[in-house]
Amino acid sequence: MSSLFPALTGGSAAQRPALRFGDRALTYGELAAAAGALAPRIGAAGRVAVWATPALETAVAVVAALLAGVPAVPLNPKSGGGELGHILSDSAPSLVLAAEGDQLPAALDGLERVDVDAHATGPAVPPADPDPAAPALVVYTSGTTGPPKGAVIPRRAIASTLDALADAWQWTGDDVLVHALPLFHVHGLILGILGPLRRGGCVRHLGRFGTEGVARELGAGATMLFGVPTMYHRIAETVGEDPGLAEALGRARLLVSGSAALPVHDHERIGAATGRRVVERYGMTETLMITSVRADGEPRAGTVGVPLPGVEVRLVEEDGTVIGGYDADGTPNGAYGAEHVGEIQVRGPNLFTAYLNRPDATAGAYTEDGWFRTGDMAVRDADGYVRIVGRKATDLIKSGGYKIGAGEIENALLEHPEVREAAVTGEPDADLGERIVAWVVPEGPARPGLGPELVNHVAGRLAPHKRPRAVHFLDSLPRNDMGKIMKRALKHG
Repeated sequence: MSSLFPALTGGSAAQRPALRFGDRALTYGELAAAAGALAPRIGAAGRVAVWATPALETAVAVVAALLAGVPAVPLNPKSGGGELGHILSDSAPSLVLAAEGDQLPAALDGLERVDVDAHATGPAVPPADPDPAAPALVVYTSGTTGPPKGAVIPRRAIASTLDALADAWQWTGDDVLVHALPLFHVHGLILGILGPLRRGGCVRHLGRFGTEGVARELGAGATMLFGVPTMYHRIAETVGEDPGLAEALGRARLLVSGSAALPVHDHERIGAATGRRVVERYGMTETLMITSVRADGEPRAGTVGVPLPGVEVRLVEEDGTVIGGYDADGTPNGAYGAEHVGEIQVRGPNLFTAYLNRPDATAGAYTEDGWFRTGDMAVRDADGYVRIVGRKATDLIKSGGYKIGAGEIENALLEHPEVREAAVTGEPDADLGERIVAWVVPEGPARPGLGPELVNHVAGRLAPHKRPRAVHFLDSLPRNDMGKIMKRALKHG
């Protein structure tokens, strides 16, 4: 897909750095040669699986699949046998691409294997583009409500999302991105690898996250950092006592957090130490990116900004009543404020095509007039900034006639000095409908009386009806590979 990556077509860009993983790197010319050598070998495949380790070979494999017009299915190397077996039987790839020497699990034994040579040389990048509506990737959801579903991501969705982010973040070929995100999902792969390549810039992947690596790369000319809240939480805990890290972060042009909400307390600690604010954005596997705080906008903790160019957004009540949306020029319309909670619904070129082999699920994901139901609940500020309340299924608590978002209670708990991590769920209650339950990882051993103290702490900061009715102390919260808390495990564990 040469127009997706203009820098791959050669010329003056050939010598520009494109990818670096540790001490291994490729220029645009070398990436074009390696992907060009691989593309003809996979061109006849229906789909190809990619063993998505954090390595050069994963990036080469995905770029080669895009050049060949063959949908790629990124595989999480940490997947268990059952999940991996489901993904393989559902997506039916013709072969698997992996780095030479990678040990693949038994579930992949039946597939032809093609080793990826990141330093191979091949023909020039093909000049023709497949149909923009053609599938580029099949990315599997986290499967929190059943087996993972394969979201078919068309080529137009990748291009439109990356161009919209370039507008929102003033992202150019001069930017150097550093991150340590996994490469089997939207955040790390599409935003974190394909994003820099579309702009003609460079990405430096840390392989494994560490504050030392972040400081080193930002201190050596990197301009942007992508991370998830667990990474920024580690930064927030360290940056106050690490002048080198604070200085490096202060030099960055853009710090971006995504995949889950970043607690307000971590925003504040990073801002106080560095003078820089973290920008949050919002998206899903099925929609790619929907909203973001703009680089030239106000970074406001607890919000995910405004709709990206070309993306239509509205908030809708349970009965289908539209609370509010945005005009074509982005001007917000309709009701706003904390009492107007609605589901985020989306239309635009950023959307997935279908759930693979699941026409029923695909149809159920859309309204009759073509809006995708995200399942995420939000409110909107007067100036149009979106604040995510939480997932409709797990984060919207209906207690005593009130609709309460788990996120604001979690942020209140995190303001307490003895709380390291917090999650809030709703549990059935005969009187209230649902009662609010807090799950807390304390900074040290939970002392006697801390539970009631936290209940009063929340009631004093929010409103009495938002206080937890029970507090459970844990050693850790269950999280998936993207750092999201798996609340269903809490509710049933």
